[in-house]
Amino acid sequence: MTERRATIGLAAIFSTRMLGLFMLLPVFALYAHDLPGATPLLIGLAIGTYGLTQAVFQIPLGLLSDRIGRKPVIYAGLTVFLLGSVVAALADHIVWVILGRAIQGAGAIAAVTTALTADLTRDEVRTRGMAIIGTSVAFSFAAALVIGPPLARWFGIAGVFWLTALLAVAGMLVLARVVPDPERSMVHRDAQPVLDQLSGVLANPTLLRLDAAIFLLHLTMISLFVVLPLSIEGAGLDPLNHWMLYLPAVLLAILAMVPFIVLAERFGQIRPVLLGAVMVLGLSLLGFRAFHQSLWALAGLLILVFAVFNLMEAILPSLVSKVARAGARGTAMGVFSSAQFLGAFLGGLLGGWAHGSFGADAVYLLGALISLLWIALLATMAMPENLTRHVLALELPTAGDILALERRLLEVPGVREAVIAIDEGVAYLKVDRRTLDWARLQTFSVGA
Repeated sequence: MTERRATIGLAAIFSTRMLGLFMLLPVFALYAHDLPGATPLLIGLAIGTYGLTQAVFQIPLGLLSDRIGRKPVIYAGLTVFLLGSVVAALADHIVWVILGRAIQGAGAIAAVTTALTADLTRDEVRTRGMAIIGTSVAFSFAAALVIGPPLARWFGIAGVFWLTALLAVAGMLVLARVVPDPERSMVHRDAQPVLDQLSGVLANPTLLRLDAAIFLLHLTMISLFVVLPLSIEGAGLDPLNHWMLYLPAVLLAILAMVPFIVLAERFGQIRPVLLGAVMVLGLSLLGFRAFHQSLWALAGLLILVFAVFNLMEAILPSLVSKVARAGARGTAMGVFSSAQFLGAFLGGLLGGWAHGSFGADAVYLLGALISLLWIALLATMAMPENLTRHVLALELPTAGDILALERRLLEVPGVREAVIAIDEGVAYLKVDRRTLDWARLQTFSVGA
């Protein structure tokens, strides 16, 4: 019950914060022209600048939470997010909106939220808890596309930022009243970044390609929203009703991606699915350029783009988990998330520059050209083995016995990697479930 309460509370905090960041995407390009100093470049920067500060601060704040505690850092992050929302809500110039968005991003609590989830859940249910939080973010993206347009029409851009400020306050209340205090906080190598693992993660060529993939995905998506709302309005749909296009597109996209998730994960067709998805994305962006005057064409293309986005958001983190060394998943995911946010920042910047310099068509063309780079990355990337991560609770060995115990674990049929974290009292393993001798492995566990 405590674990469920903790997971639901932390998912609510994280998703409402992301909802506040995402709500600007479908509306800012439509209403930013009312702000003094607004140019396409600065509008794009305002949309994406949160990504820069988010990428810079998320790993350091995660490491700080190891020293001073999780909840104090989350409270501080939500306070910073609240401050940025208020600055943007009161803005009377585009520069102040950019500053507010940068401050919002500086309240980077992703790594800390993950670490607190690990503190409050057992090893055997932790993956499920992380999945619930990840799913909640996907729902917050869909909700932002629905809530943002009518909210901006009724209350203006300032109203969107005031709502994000209220969401920050709501997050603090949930943290205080719903999320339990952990009995103790400790480093969980499979759930949070660890500083001494960074060099190994950054030296792994496959992980770097996956980081580049998520970087390019978010670059493309954020640059798209610099001009997409304008194209939808130009096709004849009033901004108040843009949600009527986004909502069915998101729902149909979720249905469309499911068969390809099954094809990639269950039947091992990861490379063809990824390459096909990037090709579809590139062709869809060319379609936006060619058919932006047709509302029906935009609707069909949106379904394709959202399907690709959701598919990639599901497959790429799964690949990171498979590629990362045993016990290094948290660090690998921290770098992966930082690459994602950097992509969002550069997407806003490049999208705004292309729009201001060459027009909306150039933004769509830019995304299509980026897909060619993406295809080259994926076509030459080594695909990982289909191994499963497993955490085994151990009787604490003495320091001199660690290497010997790791060797014994690796002798168990099906165990491919083993790393003992003596401070956590666990062994992080990567195993082949098809050949694993579960009975023999369990002889190493606590109380066996």
